[in-house]
Amino acid sequence: MLNVAIVAGGDSGEYGISIKSGKQVELNMNRELFRPFLIEIRGRDWNYRIGRKKFPVDKNDFSLTIGKRKIRFDIVFNAIHGTPGENGKLQGYLDMMGIQYTSCDVTTSALTFNKGFCKEVVSSSGIKTAKSIHLFHDSPDNSDQILRELSLPVFVKPNNGGSSVGMSKVNLKKELKPALIKAFREDSEILVEEFVSGRELTCGVIRTKGKIVTFPVTEIIPKKEYFDFEAKYKKGMADEVVPANVPRLYFEKCQEISSLLYEKLNCKGVVRFDYIFTGTAFYFLEVNTVPGLSAASIVPKMSLAHGWSFTELITRLIEEEMEG
Repeated sequence: MLNVAIVAGGDSGEYGISIKSGKQVELNMNRELFRPFLIEIRGRDWNYRIGRKKFPVDKNDFSLTIGKRKIRFDIVFNAIHGTPGENGKLQGYLDMMGIQYTSCDVTTSALTFNKGFCKEVVSSSGIKTAKSIHLFHDSPDNSDQILRELSLPVFVKPNNGGSSVGMSKVNLKKELKPALIKAFREDSEILVEEFVSGRELTCGVIRTKGKIVTFPVTEIIPKKEYFDFEAKYKKGMADEVVPANVPRLYFEKCQEISSLLYEKLNCKGVVRFDYIFTGTAFYFLEVNTVPGLSAASIVPKMSLAHGWSFTELITRLIEEEMEG
């Protein structure tokens, strides 16, 4: 039986969602194959809990000591959205420890976490992306330049991050500066992206038994103006239609693009690609290399629609890494 460390938490605004993901993974893991340990990470505090008692992780070898028993892990199941689990930092540490993990490697994680750089690679593959400007914290006030280069409305969002934390939709010139300030509170880099009108579609991809498998394309229909943090995680704020009601030609095209990007970006584990579908074309939005796995998350719903229970999805992720 394999000892599996499920890491959750992290140091971003997605901490709470990540903890929920980790607990769902722990709850649904096959106990006949795996012995799960939920490790909560925040800053330098890495702990396993039994009731109210905490057992700190020994970062010298990523192990636990409970009583007189030292526990070493065969694999890490990565459920950290945001830093350090989605940007390559945790992966680098685990690589140095010689411990396998279920998510993308250092290079892919670092690249895909940076929305601006990732868009450059994606567009080089011939995939459409929205027109955008990448800004840094020490840049002067760029409001006029932005409006010269981009047409309103625009989205302003942190360049490194997820779950739409710090994101705003700007419809009027006077709304731009407050949106830039809000985004810069979350990150030292931000992305200002021209609005593309259309339907929001997403597609999950996984490599299992050596083959790439695409999940059913899903449509996200927010009850609000766009799919922000509240719409993503507050019950009843968005409808998720699995499978999406789009013509078969475009359904398969979305899966084809997602499979291509999975290979092009050298992804590993389960990954979710988000797009705007205009009715005739797909515009890449972003890739989630550690997508949500909470009860409200999209990937478990996609997996179920594909015919896999959440337990089977978890098992396939671990076995693919152990056999790879």
